[in-house]
Amino acid sequence: MEAPPPFNLCNPNKKSAIINRSYALLHSIAITSLIFYRLSSFFHSTPSLPLLLAFTSELILSVLWLLSQAFLWRPFTRQTFPERLLQDKNDDELPAIDVFICTADPEKEPPLEVMNTVLSAMAMDYPAEKLSVYVSDDGGCGLTLYAMKEAWEFSRYWVPFCTRFGIKTRCPKLYFSRFDDEFLGQGYEAEKEKIKLKYKLMEKQVQEAESNGKMLEEFNTKNHPAHVEVMQDESHNANGTNQVKMPRLVYVSREKNPSYHHHFKAGALNVLFRVSNMISNSPYILVLDCDMRCNDPTSAKQAMCFHIDPKINSNLAFVQFPQKFHNLSKMDIYDGQLRSTFLVKWPGMDGLQGPMLSGSGFYMKRKALYRDIVQEDTDFTQLKQYLGPSNELVKSLKSAKYNTDVTSRLLEETRFLASCKYEEGTQWGKQVGFLYMSLLEDYFTGFNLHCEGWKSIFCNPPSPAFLGTATTKLNDTLLQGSRWNCGALQPFYFFPIWCLATIPQLCLLHGIPLYPKVSNSWFMVFSYIFIMSQLKHLEEVLSTGDPIRTWWNEQRIWMMKAIISYTIGMLNAVLKLLGLKEANFVPTNKVADDEQITFYQNGLFNFQASTVVLTPLITLVTLNMICFAAGATRTIVDGSFNAMFGQIFLSFYVLMVQYPLIDGMIFRKDKGRVPTSVTLLSLAISASFLCFGSLIIKS
Repeated sequence: MEAPPPFNLCNPNKKSAIINRSYALLHSIAITSLIFYRLSSFFHSTPSLPLLLAFTSELILSVLWLLSQAFLWRPFTRQTFPERLLQDKNDDELPAIDVFICTADPEKEPPLEVMNTVLSAMAMDYPAEKLSVYVSDDGGCGLTLYAMKEAWEFSRYWVPFCTRFGIKTRCPKLYFSRFDDEFLGQGYEAEKEKIKLKYKLMEKQVQEAESNGKMLEEFNTKNHPAHVEVMQDESHNANGTNQVKMPRLVYVSREKNPSYHHHFKAGALNVLFRVSNMISNSPYILVLDCDMRCNDPTSAKQAMCFHIDPKINSNLAFVQFPQKFHNLSKMDIYDGQLRSTFLVKWPGMDGLQGPMLSGSGFYMKRKALYRDIVQEDTDFTQLKQYLGPSNELVKSLKSAKYNTDVTSRLLEETRFLASCKYEEGTQWGKQVGFLYMSLLEDYFTGFNLHCEGWKSIFCNPPSPAFLGTATTKLNDTLLQGSRWNCGALQPFYFFPIWCLATIPQLCLLHGIPLYPKVSNSWFMVFSYIFIMSQLKHLEEVLSTGDPIRTWWNEQRIWMMKAIISYTIGMLNAVLKLLGLKEANFVPTNKVADDEQITFYQNGLFNFQASTVVLTPLITLVTLNMICFAAGATRTIVDGSFNAMFGQIFLSFYVLMVQYPLIDGMIFRKDKGRVPTSVTLLSLAISASFLCFGSLIIKS
């Protein structure tokens, strides 16, 4: 008997693997040679403090580079065939899915944007009765609840419309904003206009409620009771006469109290995890950020191509889709597409045990989040010790029951599960659910699952499965980066980058060489490492279909993040470890004004940023300008160009990459320029550093 066609295919990228491994081998030899040169020179003369700092920086960068090579060793690409699912299974046989959407602050995450995400999830190309959408409102805001009720009412028209005409763009805001001249069947145009009017009416009502402000008066993100509200088609549940099946929408606002730690997004997800266990108890969970709209309605079926594949499903924990964004400019000056992560590193990790959990856009197996705690022979009392005092929650683990009737008693139980006290003395966030070790609940949860033997899969279809909103302001980009990297390995970049942006320049000013002369054969080792690393980066950019300017933009934003994001992330991690500061999660601002968007679309940096963020960047650029001008002049006068070329080039390279900062300081006159106060402060700090640095070097 002929075997049925597979639901998915896995293809190793042999060309990339050969290039990556060859480069890794040659680069390793060069790094080994560099270390040998440094150590051997230390035997001939006592190394100075600047030389030790430079060597330490080179060692740290080498170790971080070596650790990153695992991501490039065995890259994979995957292909799915969702149309084959229904050849093998009926709609009724597809597993149910719970969708988790988290929002926290209606002022930074506008309710209309959240509504569009919710509606796009409810309208996915998946059996409607198999979908339940849960919205976590950590702010407990009446405006968000009102918006969800309006979204539910509109969904009664939007979901059937999308199903009937096979609409591909199922986010209503994006659908009604695009030009559409295709004919999708009789009655399409008339129905579209009706739906559009209903959407505009819903949009107007929510905007009026938002501008009214009454629903925000009692808005308190830190202190409010638990509230759970279920919105579903009662007529269908009562007598089964409704011909159009609808997904269920559940609003959840967990209890907040200043006396309890709430563990940010991970805590909110665990509340949704428990509440959904009582209501729909679906075997799979899709997690989305509140701005991450479902772009390809078939993403659920694509994920199921892996999850129900008998060859891999036994130890498959989650399927991760890349995060992509609808508002990226052609220049992408802030590296919003995260190209290196989702087009290079994650496919490479897919060839090992799978990609890391990335916060949004992943389909998780519910069983995986219980780890090995829930077994057939696990004692009821023992389960309560792990999962808390709710008998109903423990009972739900042994049942795949979908509660069609949501009673007042059931709602009372869900509010109990969403209370502050529920997790006390349990293993939630430790061994069960999303982990509380860090603000990076996704990374640590994914790593933990991998350590326990679970695997993951990276799925990057031609059409983006989800589209979010990228940051369009420098301040937001760098602060978001500091939150993402707090507790991760990347903050270790801050030390070598700070050193290499200051120490060689200071030594250049005083004529102290840190690198071999150009005429010295060892200079070729340093040149090779720099040039080949740049060429490898360029090769990665071009191989992923991006233009050369992406290579230059990524160089710039990586330096900025190393100086600001990684430094703040490291400081926050250290202060938290010492107990001097509590972890703090600030939602990224999703609201952008017209002026901000204009700067971004024109490829201009918006330097309307906080002084703490902007001053270090301007200080380092100012320092490099002074040292380059004075140092280069000195070498011409005393004829030491041969000995000082490495430091002259390094300072020049920093200035070229960071030219937009120079432009913002000196030439730009618009509102997005660097404030004069920041320029003067940076100049004073640079002068102070040069004075104190000179004293240390001369001592």
